Amino acid sequence: MKVLLRRNVSKLGKIGEVVEVKAGYARNYLLPHHLAVQPTAGNLKVVEAEKARYLEELAKMRGELEARAAAIRDKEITLTVRANEEGHLYGSIGPAQLVAALAEMNLFVEVENILLDSPIRRLDKYDVELLFGEDIKSVIHVWVVPIREEGQETAQSPSQPTEQSEAE
Repeated sequence: MKVLLRRNVSKLGKIGEVVEVKAGYARNYLLPHHLAVQPTAGNLKVVEAEKARYLEELAKMRGELEARAAAIRDKEITLTVRANEEGHLYGSIGPAQLVAALAEMNLFVEVENILLDSPIRRLDKYDVELLFGEDIKSVIHVWVVPIREEGQETAQSPSQPTEQSEAE
């Protein structure tokens, strides 16, 4: 069955395109949700007008999305988590935790913007990509480090004096 798309539909097509779909998908999902209509001459004109309004709105939003992507680009986030000796986390870090960490830095994004193939489950540095539009991307650097609990020995940094230097 051929339908004319009124909205962009993921993995199907963009607004204004005529696409071939199974009749059940069109009848039970696309048509009731007003995502598509029958491809008649009158509907083509209406959808072209909707597409023009959509493109104008998209042009306005693009500037805002590019500014958000530039503000977040190459930011570093450090997440302290509980992990075992081999570096495996007790649990995992997903997009929601990354959004919360960015919000603490006054950088607000949506969970849908974060492209994470699978949850983070190990201590390491990760480069996480954020997608704000079709071609507006940004990358943040996420450091996942273990929580240092009291009584746990830590490596002494060079800036800390040693016992010998204190005695001198």
